[in-house]
Amino acid sequence: MLPIVKGLLAGERRALARAISIVDNDEPESREIIKQIFSKTGGAKTVGFTGPGGAGKSSLIGKLIPECKDLGYRVAVLAVDPTSPITGGAILGDRVRMQGSLDDDKVFMRSMASRGAVGGVSKSLRNAIRILDAAGYDLVLVESVGAGQLEVEISKAVNLTVVLFTPHTGDNMQAVKAGLTEIGDMYVVNKSDLDGANALYQTILDLIGDTERKPTVLKASTKTGRGIKELAKSIDKFLKEKSINYKERERKMLEDELKDMVLNIVEEKVSSMLARDKKYSEFIDKLARKEIDPYMAADQLASELLSR
Repeated sequence: MLPIVKGLLAGERRALARAISIVDNDEPESREIIKQIFSKTGGAKTVGFTGPGGAGKSSLIGKLIPECKDLGYRVAVLAVDPTSPITGGAILGDRVRMQGSLDDDKVFMRSMASRGAVGGVSKSLRNAIRILDAAGYDLVLVESVGAGQLEVEISKAVNLTVVLFTPHTGDNMQAVKAGLTEIGDMYVVNKSDLDGANALYQTILDLIGDTERKPTVLKASTKTGRGIKELAKSIDKFLKEKSINYKERERKMLEDELKDMVLNIVEEKVSSMLARDKKYSEFIDKLARKEIDPYMAADQLASELLSR
């Protein structure tokens, strides 16, 4: 067993942080780490927080952490940030709005770069969750970068999806209509102390409250603290009552992950083949001379590659 795996299984924060860095950067050791811990995972519950930018996800999670701890959970937070075009790292880094919880040595918090992944969900997110799971954290809160309707991707990596909206966010109604209503297990009107919160709450109830899934709709305010405890209790209740569905949901999550991994491998191999293929350049020349259209060129080239 790798020394770093022994360390993270023993709950050593330094080993834990290093292991997440290794999988996040896709270093050579990453496969062996996951291979050695995979059988020891499956105990952690995961909650994803998504919604339009400015909905107050970081602040809400910061307030939820102590409430979840009071409910008996050992909490970790993964915040998926926008990727810096210069360094490839997370731009925001550790969230200042969670600072109070960051000072708690029993809570592990880590920012990860989205690295351009669809929906702002990092490709290494699932493996980071597994590392936290193996290290003994039984509740992982995942905050994804605000990216409009592409945020639906977060639901593929977590057990419970919480969608946040807030009054005075211009794209609220567009986001409500654009797909977020299809993936939330819970909907929260955050910053409910602001004008318009009740109207937004009623709008969400009208749009999704009577759907077949019957998701929970709540109001909360990080400024006044109202609704935070109720939200934590609702999350706890959901995680416990829905346990019978976890195997089915876990299977679907693994199916999505395997599909993504296979497609990534195929994409890398095809890109490598194209880079070495003389016919690729020939087709580009034909396109430039208008001797062939792009669809025909793509079909012919793909057929040749797949037949090898």
